[in-house]
Amino acid sequence: MALAGSLLGSFSAFQRSGPSEPPIVSPVIVIGFLGGFVRHDDTVHSGVQLAARLRRDHPSGVYAVTFENRRGDEAYQLILKLLDANGDGQVSNQEKQHARIIIYGISWGASQVVTLARELQAQHIPVLLTIQVDSIAKIGQNDKSIPSNVEEAVNFYQSDGILHGRAEIEAEDPAHTHILGNYRFDYRSHSIECQGYPWYDNLFTKQHTEIECDPAVWSRVESLIRSKLPPVTQPTTSDRKH
Repeated sequence: MALAGSLLGSFSAFQRSGPSEPPIVSPVIVIGFLGGFVRHDDTVHSGVQLAARLRRDHPSGVYAVTFENRRGDEAYQLILKLLDANGDGQVSNQEKQHARIIIYGISWGASQVVTLARELQAQHIPVLLTIQVDSIAKIGQNDKSIPSNVEEAVNFYQSDGILHGRAEIEAEDPAHTHILGNYRFDYRSHSIECQGYPWYDNLFTKQHTEIECDPAVWSRVESLIRSKLPPVTQPTTSDRKH
């Protein structure tokens, strides 16, 4: 992943202070998983566009990157590297406690969201928020039960066509995880035009594609994510001159 490697390199240089200095707090980590066979850098897709906006508005303090849904192991390893604030090659209990992780995804990518959260649970790493958009489980994955290390979770779905998302997610432990809602969208009454998508997506998986490009859905996704991020720093007058 060229983008992930580039961002990690620049962050690591900032992250590793001298040995006598206190560890620097890890960034808010935002991981996005894409659906189907979509590439991580395909800017036609809403999930890729969202990560780009977050990077633009938060040049520091936030690490936002997208992955193909089959690259869950790479996303997991990246998170461990980012949480290793002192660069000693392992994630301490203190570093785990300070983790601030958000995971979102569409279709197979939404199923991968839950799988990654469950892998982090095994390492006692908390997750602030998971977001599933028209979640379709891969074989061997459970995209319904949200693990107890997740603080909040939300599900957006549509019910029509050959491919349609899971209608309901539930908390493995309601005492630890708040399900924000399962929100259904209907594209039979109001169709969404998805420009730039392959013709076969619009023909064979029309509604599934429509929720993937629906601005109303992704505006809500983005608002939820931004509610967990530090305020956007406005450039000063001197910054604007450069």
